[in-house]
Amino acid sequence: MSLKRFMTMAAVAASICAVTTTAGHAQDYPSKTVTVIVPFAAGGNTDAFGRLVAEQLDQRLGQRFIVENKPGAGGNVGLGELARAAPDGYTIGMGTVSSNAINQTLFKSLPYDKEKGFAPLSLIARMPNVLVVNPEKLPVNSVEELIELLKKEPGKHTYASSGVGTSIHLAGELLATKAGVKITHVPYKGSSQAIMDVVAGHIDFMFDNIPTAAQQVKAGKLRALAVTSLDKAALLPDVPTMDSVIPGFEATSWHGIFAPPGTPPEIVEKLSKEVQAILHEPAMAEKIKGMGATPVGNTSAEFATFIKGETDKWAEVIKAANVPLQ
Repeated sequence: MSLKRFMTMAAVAASICAVTTTAGHAQDYPSKTVTVIVPFAAGGNTDAFGRLVAEQLDQRLGQRFIVENKPGAGGNVGLGELARAAPDGYTIGMGTVSSNAINQTLFKSLPYDKEKGFAPLSLIARMPNVLVVNPEKLPVNSVEELIELLKKEPGKHTYASSGVGTSIHLAGELLATKAGVKITHVPYKGSSQAIMDVVAGHIDFMFDNIPTAAQQVKAGKLRALAVTSLDKAALLPDVPTMDSVIPGFEATSWHGIFAPPGTPPEIVEKLSKEVQAILHEPAMAEKIKGMGATPVGNTSAEFATFIKGETDKWAEVIKAANVPLQ
């Protein structure tokens, strides 16, 4: 046998062995505890969705899926840890529109490779924001009336957010860009204090996650003008969409689950299918809807395409609004 032929056969054998080994690992996976990193503090929406999915993965796959909160720097601390984890499926993590789409443009540097990114498993849920105003400070009843007022009094009115670069902040910048109005952004360190200052009349209006804002709307303390999803929201079914006034206006918060870059495709596919199955179960779907969100559950490829679209969209908004880079 010639040396060249021997080397070729050896390479083919090694390739077959590698594929067989990877497939075997995927078949046996998981054989030990899996860590689920949530890059935000406990008690928030990302944490809630992460724990729901982890609990179900426990039951379906017969191993513990333990949530660990790693908050800081808009999700970058936790995602940095996820990126450094071994790509074997035993560390996975949650991500959001802020941490996995907006931050790509907002931050000058990130603790992981932007090009490699992460291995998307599945989009878990999308949650609309809602535009609310203090009716005593702003006696407007519709988005059209709000825009008319903002154009009449440029720079006079303020809107709150849960922080620079959040979807809540950029929804306001999207309004300013698309409607051609000038408004003053007032960032807070969280949405709870922000919305209370709108209720108190210190700030004129804000976009906020619908579960929190809906409570104030139903109590009569705030007036809801529009939701930021393309479809009406179940928690506020009588409130129109921003898209019905400003075509193409969409600014939803979303939550998904990822694996480190380089995770074997077989493990990515296995986890993705399990998460999809969980989200398509009627009981789980109803639970997520009760949280004010829409359950999704899509393939890794579909989720990757979605993230690319969101990243490009928010990059345009950040640049158009001259949002300072962090």
